[in-house]
Order: sequence, then structure tokens, then C-alpha cells
Amino acid sequence: MIDIESIMRDEAVRISEILQNAVDPHVHSGPSVAPRAIDHLELVKAYSAAGLRAVVTKDHDYSGVMCAKLIRDHNPDLKTKIYSGIVLNNVVGGLNPYAVEHTAAMDGRIVWLPTLAAENHLEWQKTSDWAHPAATQKMRPASGVPLFENGKLRPELLDILEVVAKSGLALASGHVHVSETKVIFEEARKRGVERLIFTHPEDIVGASFEDVKEIAAMGAFVEHSLAFFAEGSKFRNRTNDELRTFIDCVGPERTILCSDLGQTGTISPLEGLRCGVATCLALGYSDAQTHAMMGTNPALVIGLENG
Repeated sequence: MIDIESIMRDEAVRISEILQNAVDPHVHSGPSVAPRAIDHLELVKAYSAAGLRAVVTKDHDYSGVMCAKLIRDHNPDLKTKIYSGIVLNNVVGGLNPYAVEHTAAMDGRIVWLPTLAAENHLEWQKTSDWAHPAATQKMRPASGVPLFENGKLRPELLDILEVVAKSGLALASGHVHVSETKVIFEEARKRGVERLIFTHPEDIVGASFEDVKEIAAMGAFVEHSLAFFAEGSKFRNRTNDELRTFIDCVGPERTILCSDLGQTGTISPLEGLRCGVATCLALGYSDAQTHAMMGTNPALVIGLENG
């Protein structure tokens, strides 16, 4: 049995070195309508102290590009540069190309297809004990954002793909079903979208390993959420061996490891990243391979120069 805690203690310096210039492209800091343990500025300060290059904040209910710009402008000495994106859920109007254009104009980096408002997510939620932490107390429950109309991609979604291609944003699959992801990513490629992220195939989206390979073959990076793998995470539902299987499915060169953390009652995003590095080392991945999954690859997909 792998003792991750001992590795984190004994290899602390090595882990810190691997995290130099790392990028976390998926983190849930606040403010948010859902409870968060850390806000955007606190996150950037913590990541800067650890030597990270960049972070992309994600909120299911708003585009964080304005917060990110404010923090960047007023904290030029912080090493970690903060960016954000937009999730195409109800609060921003679902499939709203105007909102995507605005996100791009304000130096956003990622557009996520629907998450909590994905029809697939709402079906998955019926058999899960998960619910949006704010849904009953502060806001109405999500309603599904359909992606298809009469068997074809909706015109609004095609418009969004054009905006993504023109602006250089990354397109992430969110919580839509893997079968929908394949169709959308194929169309995105046809329209010139260069940066694709397959969001946590290990949970919610119904992906098999063959699906993962097929989507990676389209040129997508496969992003795994350490929240589902890291010891100490309240969301952990996968084993270390399963992480190795997922990584080996497409190789470290097509894999991204993100924290997907920031929620209350669990480990911090930085702890999640450190645990992720320790786990990769325990599984036999080299320092260079681990840094690629947590630094080079996410930097490339969000458009940072020199990877």
C-alpha cells in the first residue's frame, strides 16, 4: 500500500520543485454562491508562494474574468497570474455567444460547456446524493441547457464554436455526456478550435477508456480532477491505481492534472496539487512527466507562451 503522507513529508523539496511554474486550470475559489474555503486573492497568494505560474478559476454561476483582471492589475508582483473563464449554465444565459465574446475580450482562457445545467448532469444527479450547495437556499435549481435541436447542434452552440475558434479560447467539455462531447469536439475541430479539454472522464460524464482514447485522438487534453483521487479529499471516489490507469490510457503527454478544489470541508487546492505530485511519484512517473501533466500541458491549453 502506498503511503502518500510519508512521500509528501520525505519528498517535500522534490514536490515543491516539480510544482515550480505549474498551472492549475480548474479551481473553485470564491466568492461564490456556493461555500468556498478560499477566495481568488488568497488562492493567488498561496500559489505564488509555492511558485506556480498560473491558475484559472472556475465558477458554475458566473464568469470570473473581471475578478481575475482586477487581481492581476493590483498585484503585479505576485508570481502566479490568475485567469478565469465562463461556464455555459443558466446564470449566464446558457448557450450565450455574447457572454463568450465578452469572456474572450477580457482575456478569459476557457469556455466550459454546461456543468450543473447539463442535461446529462441533471440525469446523473437523480441517482447521486450531490446537489448544488446553494440551490435550495439562495437560487432556483438548474434547468437543462439542451445542446441539440432535431438531432443537430443548436445554432447558438455553433456560433459559440466560431467565437472560440476566432478568439483562441480553450473549449472544455464540462458535464455533458461523452457522446455529446465527441460530436461537439468534432464540429469544433472543423471550425478551427485548436484547444480542447475533456473534463474529468472519471466522473459524471459516462466515459469508457475507449472514449478517452478517441477524444484524445481528436487532439484534446484529458483533464483529471485530483479532488477525485487525492487522499484527504472529501470527494475522493477513485484509487491511486485508477489514476495510473487513466494516465496510461493516453500517456502523460495528453494528460492534465488539476485540483478542482476550493470547496469548504476538504483539502486546499495547493494540498491537492502536492498530493497529486506525491501520488504520481509513487506510481512511477518521472519528475518531468509529472511536471508536464501539471505545468507544460495546462499552460499550452490555456494559451501561455512557451508552454
